[in-house]
Amino acid sequence: MLLTLDIGNTNITMGVFEGDDLILVTRTKTDRNKTPDQYSIEFKNIFGLYGIECEITGAAISSVVPELTRIVCQSIKTLSGIEPIVLAPGIKTGMNILTDDPAQVGADLVAGGVGAADLYPLPCLIIDLGTATKICLIDENGAFRGCTISPGIGISLEALSSRTSQLPAISLTTPSHSIGTNTIDSMESGIVFGTAAMLDGLCAKIEEEYGKPAATTVATGGLSKDIIKSCRRKIIHNGELIHHGLKIIYDKNSKQ
Repeated sequence: MLLTLDIGNTNITMGVFEGDDLILVTRTKTDRNKTPDQYSIEFKNIFGLYGIECEITGAAISSVVPELTRIVCQSIKTLSGIEPIVLAPGIKTGMNILTDDPAQVGADLVAGGVGAADLYPLPCLIIDLGTATKICLIDENGAFRGCTISPGIGISLEALSSRTSQLPAISLTTPSHSIGTNTIDSMESGIVFGTAAMLDGLCAKIEEEYGKPAATTVATGGLSKDIIKSCRRKIIHNGELIHHGLKIIYDKNSKQ
């Protein structure tokens, strides 16, 4: 059983593979204060919840939370005796990263790029709606060309409610109209339709600068499935993209 983990600033997303089949994707809240043993217990409980035997034969991790990487690695080693492969400089990915400093590219973006290059026609735009909103360009040769980074939906909502006196904290749903007639509908319209319009605009801007249209646009991340419904662009949703990429990277490195 292969375990793939994407450690983000808000959530840790976990995938479980049996052979080539991804049999489980679930997530738990990122907690920088937990010990390795606490994470071991949590992961084991999640396996038990879904009736999965905890027989880990390999693990691959992408992380944008460096202070948690070692802790989660230790928790996996406690559970299984396995030393996880951590996506970092020196790990074989098969992807050429054509940025000013490839080491600065987030591990989650690399894993998503590897997954997209394997699954979809290129060039490809990858929209990742996580703590930050990212749009990455994978060119026709499967190389990572760069990305845009902007505040994520959760950050924007938090800023609205915390930095204004009269705007409440809200849960996010897609409103029926763009012209809100009450405070909550107006906030939802601004966030949902505003994010969708930003994605459409940035994707078009990237294509214009690159000089050719993307053959595929794919979206991943916690809120992506709902947001892309409001986009004008045809966008494929794939919530498992990073895990697919991590499995490819694991296979490349474990064979060596």
